[in-house]
Amino acid sequence: MALIDVQELFFESIHTLANKMEFYETPLPFLLMIGVGALLIILALKYNYEPLFIISIGAGMILGNNPYLPDNQIGINGDGAILNFLYMGIENGIYSSLIFLGFGLMTDFTSLISNPKLILLGSATQIGVFLAFMSALLLGFNLEEASTIGLIGGADGLTAIFLAGKLAPHLLGPVAIAAYSYMALVPVILPSLMRFMTTKEERCIIMKPEREVSRSEKILFPLVGLLFSNLIAPHSMALLGLFFFGNILNVSGKIEKVTTKIKTSLVDIITVILGLTVGLSTQANEFFTLFSVKIFLIGIYSFVFATISGLSLAKIMNFLLKGKNRINPLLGASAVPVVPNSANIVQKEAFKENPDNVILSKAIAANVSGLIGSALIAGIFLSFFK
Repeated sequence: MALIDVQELFFESIHTLANKMEFYETPLPFLLMIGVGALLIILALKYNYEPLFIISIGAGMILGNNPYLPDNQIGINGDGAILNFLYMGIENGIYSSLIFLGFGLMTDFTSLISNPKLILLGSATQIGVFLAFMSALLLGFNLEEASTIGLIGGADGLTAIFLAGKLAPHLLGPVAIAAYSYMALVPVILPSLMRFMTTKEERCIIMKPEREVSRSEKILFPLVGLLFSNLIAPHSMALLGLFFFGNILNVSGKIEKVTTKIKTSLVDIITVILGLTVGLSTQANEFFTLFSVKIFLIGIYSFVFATISGLSLAKIMNFLLKGKNRINPLLGASAVPVVPNSANIVQKEAFKENPDNVILSKAIAANVSGLIGSALIAGIFLSFFK
């Protein structure tokens, strides 16, 4: 065969392959989303912030914004698409529920049982949820969309993703990206607000030691929590039911081999799949909209307001508490349910002011209270609007 014939055959093959890939027909917004996905992967590797989740989101954005080819059944669109089976897990809340199970297994309620007043701090940060909810309604979102956006105000990305899958799947991508963007800014936002809202003397408050908590109390607490949340918000059981169930398994001490695997391997695997499917939902035709811009704006100011509410309530509580019963007002910031980042940041801030000030266990207690509160509100929203 002549050389010219080989060259023609080669270029014809390349042209045919390009036509089948249909890559050249991909609209510019989709290419931009692919670029953003690649950028997220690079940033996660460079700065080591939540690499397990962020890398998964970036990969999902790349996969979710490629041309959909029905004959090959790739992508998430249409029945029978391979990745669509994974995506069904996020639409039905399966991944969020399993991660809540892992959270329950990893949670120690000792500090919360010893200091039940910390539950109030978790309630205060939920003001951000209702502020975001009302703002979304005023900006033209319907009730289902507004309730989903509201959870961003509490900086609870996991619960926001769960509620979006149930009430507003078309907002899943913007809601998830917005929520986790603010969570990434927690190391910047929280310290600034804590220093602005509190004095040096307040930040140096050393709380009294925790009382000893019996094993019976540790078992009874999640059991009561399970019963109470089931009565108040039965629609939250997909999250809180598994959360308290996981904690009961943990404190029972009977199946340590199983609980250890769930706390490590299972949670990591589900986190990767959740991140991937969140990325798959960020298709450019639904992501680059005015609604997405509104979601980002609502989320940032309501998240800041939620933090201010927690810090403010902590200061108010100290007016009513005397002596050693006072609490360190920094704990109000840890009630923002970015588990466990906000608690760790609060401990670092307290340590800067006083190296003898160890409040991490109490900060985690307030952190978990905020998480429980946002899950309860998600259940209430579901009961009203689904």
